[in-house]
Amino acid sequence: MLAALRDSKRYIVGPLYDWLLFLGPPLAAIVLGFVAARWDWAQTEVDFHGHEQAISALLIGIFIHAHLFAVIFRSHGNSAIRQLHPWRFYAAPIALFAGMMLSNYFLVCVSVVATFWDVYHSGAQTFGFARLYDMKSGNHPLMGRKLDFALNQLLYAGPILGGATMLDHIEDFNEFQALEPHGHSVEFFTSIPGWMTSNQGVFTWTLVGAGSAFLVYYVYAQFRFVKQGYTVSLQKTWLLVSTGFTSIFVWGWNSWGEAFLIMNFFHALQYFGLVWAKERPTLQGLLGLDGPGAWRRLVTYLVFLTLTLGYGYFAEASDGEVRAFVAVTLVVSIMHFWYDGFVWSIRKKQV
Repeated sequence: MLAALRDSKRYIVGPLYDWLLFLGPPLAAIVLGFVAARWDWAQTEVDFHGHEQAISALLIGIFIHAHLFAVIFRSHGNSAIRQLHPWRFYAAPIALFAGMMLSNYFLVCVSVVATFWDVYHSGAQTFGFARLYDMKSGNHPLMGRKLDFALNQLLYAGPILGGATMLDHIEDFNEFQALEPHGHSVEFFTSIPGWMTSNQGVFTWTLVGAGSAFLVYYVYAQFRFVKQGYTVSLQKTWLLVSTGFTSIFVWGWNSWGEAFLIMNFFHALQYFGLVWAKERPTLQGLLGLDGPGAWRRLVTYLVFLTLTLGYGYFAEASDGEVRAFVAVTLVVSIMHFWYDGFVWSIRKKQV
């Protein structure tokens, strides 16, 4: 077991890098959330471009927006990926932005879709890491793939639908109320939060029952796979257990403020680690900094942080006050979810 943990070939980048940026963040984020919720400085309200915001909420907001923007280095920054489908990478963002500028209904729809696509995307990201660790252990890329995907969606979305933060996600449908004076029939959407709240107990016990049964079957399936030559990845096992525990603990029982900070912090940190590890050579090439030398990496790293965190600052500062800025941040969000899943699929085929 210790040999498997020390074997660098079983890691995506390397033992230290993976534990700091991929494997350790879920549990580390719980500690961060606990500290932030009880540290007076983190809860201090500050005036940020005309609106009051707690320092912890401000910093996590900037970090979240920054990681959303980082997808551009995986999509548009990588010519090998970008040239495969130029329409997706150029026409789609422009069309999405134009639609939100021209239609209030479209703008609200995109806003609501972004909330729930984020949930799906977060589970899919952990699934992607899990499959990479499987590959690093020498397993067939399709063995257990569907089960892993279902497990990660259950571990992430299940505690949201059946836990304390369900309403905080579902209430986004109330945004449709603003469209009623314009003649849009939105009663179906605005009735969803109330219906979900009144039936939350049913969702909770259904998810507990069905989820428990699925977990038992998942463990049973792993034993069957082992008999067929499957090698259990300790890195993958740790990732799934720690992420699942964090998701159930945070979404199921924690306050929305802490839950939002914890889940988004470790997700964004993992993504930054992935982009830097996989796209750094591409970014160095774009900057004309190819070649050996620690200073080249340092300059590239500073540019990477400046661009991503700079966008994060802009997005958080806009605070939904200007329609064009809202549309831009929603375009970046939707493109992050879409492009990132698209790039994972391309890389899967390339691997």
